[in-house]
Amino acid sequence: MTTEVKASPEERLLEAAAQLSYREGVGVGVQALCQAAGVSKRSLYQLFDSKDELLAASLERGAPAYTAWLLPAADDGGSPRERILHVFDRMETEAVAPEFQGCRYLTVQIELKSPEHPASRVARGVKQALAEFFRAEVERGGARDPDLLARQLMVVFDGASARAGVGAEDLTGLVSPTVGALLDAEGVQ
Repeated sequence: MTTEVKASPEERLLEAAAQLSYREGVGVGVQALCQAAGVSKRSLYQLFDSKDELLAASLERGAPAYTAWLLPAADDGGSPRERILHVFDRMETEAVAPEFQGCRYLTVQIELKSPEHPASRVARGVKQALAEFFRAEVERGGARDPDLLARQLMVVFDGASARAGVGAEDLTGLVSPTVGALLDAEGVQ
């Protein structure tokens, strides 16, 4: 006989915050979060100081899995060009899903506006880590201006993610050639 272990109220709140804030936006109400998690408001406020802290904790909890999915393994043996294109191939693959609404970390920053919001700080950290990955790879690949190229790659990543997220663009066959042209212009192998 197997006994199913029910997730703790904290885990259920974190999961509800991840799902609802991505699907409905960060303005999702406390009542909706509690209802989705099957917990009382009292429980939410016993576990988290505020809804803002719950959103930040939810983003932080999901960041390692997102990063592991998006970035190639450190020891994959790929060239800098291959490693960078891996990231954009992942985004293209994710963008065709009907529930795709763009990069959740970018969306949070756009919706919240305040860089001091706890969830914005978490999102900024995730985006900064991606920029640092790009910077390290383009430098390793011999880019003439690694700082500029890393910033350009972030603009392509965020712009493509946002356009696909609002249904304005099908990224299939668009993003990788764009990134390839940027890498070619800088001589990245």
